Amino acid sequence: MLSHSRAAVLGSPIAHSLSPLLHRAAYAEAGLSEWTYDAYDVRRDGLAEFVEGLGPQWRGLSLTMPLKEEALLVAAQSTPLALQVGAANTLTRRADGGWDADNTDVEGVRAALADAGVGEGRPARTAAVLGSGATARSVLAALAMLHVRDVTFVVRDVARESTLAQARDHGMTARVVRGTDDLAGWADADILVSTTPAGASDLIAQALGSVIDAGALAHDAPTGQVALDVVYADWPTSFARAVATRGCTVVGGIEMLVHQAAAQFELMTGRPAPLAQMQRVGRSAVSG
Repeated sequence: MLSHSRAAVLGSPIAHSLSPLLHRAAYAEAGLSEWTYDAYDVRRDGLAEFVEGLGPQWRGLSLTMPLKEEALLVAAQSTPLALQVGAANTLTRRADGGWDADNTDVEGVRAALADAGVGEGRPARTAAVLGSGATARSVLAALAMLHVRDVTFVVRDVARESTLAQARDHGMTARVVRGTDDLAGWADADILVSTTPAGASDLIAQALGSVIDAGALAHDAPTGQVALDVVYADWPTSFARAVATRGCTVVGGIEMLVHQAAAQFELMTGRPAPLAQMQRVGRSAVSG
């Protein structure tokens, strides 16, 4: 066994990532003093070269934007879930030196929503998803696990056909609205999820506040409504604040990040993740 095992998060930009903090905290809690975890700024066209240059001590890689789709191309094998979603956020080293691709974002979304009560105790049938990219496809897979049957995509221009196709594959009824159109038609869904980058949903948040103030939408959120914003920096986001004013249960992106990181930890190390410690560290980082 190698005396030194390495892992890292790759993406561009990457300086904001909390993945090193979470994984290092997990290593310390689990007593894995021989493991290190770093961050590297890698663009889409540089991923293959970076991965090819890694020595045998490298055990795992976390992938963030814009590398989640590219990761499938450098992997020797991908899990059915990663192929279904069309994106991988995790690469783990194979015995033959190659890499396996997986997607733990799906588990991150599912677990974060489950922690908020979605599931057996709070069944959900409808959802509204802001955005239609790779993260939205991971969200769809998680929503399917939670038995959501109807989804509305809220997009700036045109929804990705691959995302709409995945919704149909899950047996969901899907529709698309643009920007601030038909707020009253989707804002009362059982689950709201913003998959857009920081600031991208500001106009929607402002419009949501306006229609509530104007009485076009009931001030109180539907009973049991849960909203997840995948953004974890500069919390709370404008979207989170807007839906919180209605009494909606709001889940921060740090919850998804921690759960997906815990799943990555287990894939890379083969050990149970110290989830409670990772949650303490992650929540402290965004609340401070």
